[in-house]
Amino acid sequence: MSQSTPTREVARRVFASEFNDAGYTFKESDDERAPVYLLLPTGESSNRVFFVGTLTEKEDVGEDSEYWRGRIVDPTGTFFVYAGQYQPEAASKLRDLEPPAYVAVVGKPRTYETDDGTVRVSVRPESITEVDAAVRDRWVAETAHRTIERVAAFDDEGNEYARMAREEYDLDPATYKAAALSALEDLDDTDELAGDTATDAGTGGSDDATLEGDAGTPDASGI
Repeated sequence: MSQSTPTREVARRVFASEFNDAGYTFKESDDERAPVYLLLPTGESSNRVFFVGTLTEKEDVGEDSEYWRGRIVDPTGTFFVYAGQYQPEAASKLRDLEPPAYVAVVGKPRTYETDDGTVRVSVRPESITEVDAAVRDRWVAETAHRTIERVAAFDDEGNEYARMAREEYDLDPATYKAAALSALEDLDDTDELAGDTATDAGTGGSDDATLEGDAGTPDASGI
């Protein structure tokens, strides 16, 4: 009798501006071990995220043991990642990296409430990999197109997560389309790599696809 092999959840490509506006989490079953999802304002569930940006700051904010905080910037805003003893590889990478550096991160969203009741989001990284500018540009191009696709599908009948987003957030999805278009405009118009990525995005494919051909980048797939 064979048993199904557990698979990792899809790692969604998302810009910082949208990620930081998210704050609602949910489970899709009553199972105590069921995965927790962050609801993206463009109408998608996210148990894992995949982003690339510039590590601009790092700091050991731990008291009794190392607990590293990293500030990673993309064209739309800032991600904060936190790694400690339960994320030893990511913590070690943050310890060794010298800002500024381009990094690719796969990790799990985490929410927390501040003293004034504001919900903030951060990322608990599973992997942090140093990359180059070409990888960063490809991620920006692909993430822009994925964001635009989500916005285009926001009003589709049967889009359950979009319905949830309308109920939970008072946010206009067009804001994230504008941010995505702005990020695309910031890329070098002569960059053939970004152009190839944009063409590939139009053919469909998985939202969590690995950056093919980029040796050393983390696998963002659910495999």
